[in-house]
Amino acid sequence: MGNGQERAENQGAADRADTGRRRPLAGRRALVVGGSGGIGRALARALAARGAELFLLGGRKADRMETVLAELRSMGVDAEGRLLDLEGEIEIAELLPEELPFDILAIAFGPFLQKSLIETTADDWEKMLRLNLLLPGALASALLPGMVRRKWGRLVFFGGTGTDMIRGFKTNAAYAAAKTGLGVLAKSIALQHADDGIAAFVVCPGLVDTEYLDDRGRALYAAKSPQGRLVGADAIGETVAELLARDPCLVSASVISMDGGLALARGP
Repeated sequence: MGNGQERAENQGAADRADTGRRRPLAGRRALVVGGSGGIGRALARALAARGAELFLLGGRKADRMETVLAELRSMGVDAEGRLLDLEGEIEIAELLPEELPFDILAIAFGPFLQKSLIETTADDWEKMLRLNLLLPGALASALLPGMVRRKWGRLVFFGGTGTDMIRGFKTNAAYAAAKTGLGVLAKSIALQHADDGIAAFVVCPGLVDTEYLDDRGRALYAAKSPQGRLVGADAIGETVAELLARDPCLVSASVISMDGGLALARGP
């Protein structure tokens, strides 16, 4: 009888350890901005597969949000969401749900602008900086105190192609300037809060296949890719989720290029 009980206890411990390996983010809550589509949706799925509970901020299409939330709930995790009106004035405090805290912040979002500097207006600059840099920074500042208290936190920001370092851009300088600033944000978080168990990093994807592309766009971007094909959104989501789940997070303070060499192929 004693041996049987001992075997059962050992098996229970082994099962719990296996569950921890398969779902290392169980009990963690993640806020994913841009989680209703594209890379954000892929990341949300990957986080859910690792056990995280999800709160999504997404675009203005309610049906798309509900589809994603249903998908996540079918994976056995709690998932809620809220629509994000990108064209209106965004009040940062109103974006955060009352049911804090969050252990993970992922900003898989940021409007693009393609204009020369001469064509870029003051309103363009304000929008690019507000949504691509101010929004991530303000959300990070709002969530960091809770992460510090719990001695654990993960923040990932998505930059743009080629914004892994300071570069010049002919047609999208305002967008790139804001996205490049995310590197300063992530490195500052990592520097200030490493001893609080908090990690932050930036990921700069290249040409990614998402539902937002039509066949013509896929063919056009595939031709520009060094590999001759687009990267799948799920590949990006899985890779980033795995980095977020690692403890310790050895890529903290990094700006990681995931463009398959696209920025290098384009040259300086």
